[in-house]
Amino acid sequence: MSFQSLGEHDLHAWRSFRLVEAEFRSPDGHPFSRTFLRHPGAAAIVPVDGTDVVFVRQFRPALGAELLEVPAGTLDRPGEPPEACAVRELEEEIGARATDWEHLASYAVAPGVSDERLHLYLATGLVFGARAGDGIEEQSMTVERMALDDAVAACTDGRLQDAKSIIGVLLAARRLSLS
Repeated sequence: MSFQSLGEHDLHAWRSFRLVEAEFRSPDGHPFSRTFLRHPGAAAIVPVDGTDVVFVRQFRPALGAELLEVPAGTLDRPGEPPEACAVRELEEEIGARATDWEHLASYAVAPGVSDERLHLYLATGLVFGARAGDGIEEQSMTVERMALDDAVAACTDGRLQDAKSIIGVLLAARRLSLS
């Protein structure tokens, strides 16, 4: 016997996220409940232009700080696949389209508190146009470039602080070194 889901109910719902309380039965028959966040998932992109990674610097209200990050966005449009979200977010956040896309990984972001999965892509062959920021944070974000080797160093020296950027830069660097 394995763990069995017995159902769940919303404690609170926002535009894209839901806080739920879920009921389960353990393999030995004991019922228990857990509270966690239901999240539609997200897509993130490591855009590489020549030998540079293109980042965004944006304000993150939960941390009260601006972070240097790879472009990303929530899968908040009904039926939108992760690949389409990545294409849309790359154009919105850095004003670029990519001729080459590669899926690097999909992973659970914080499995102890959320069901969010992040889909990570490498984008190359960038062609730049106009940015089309969506929302207050995106309209105020800046675009910054960093040499790939320096971006790898930024993963360990604290300049990059969020998991998607660290994972993305390291996987992209490995992938590009194998090419």
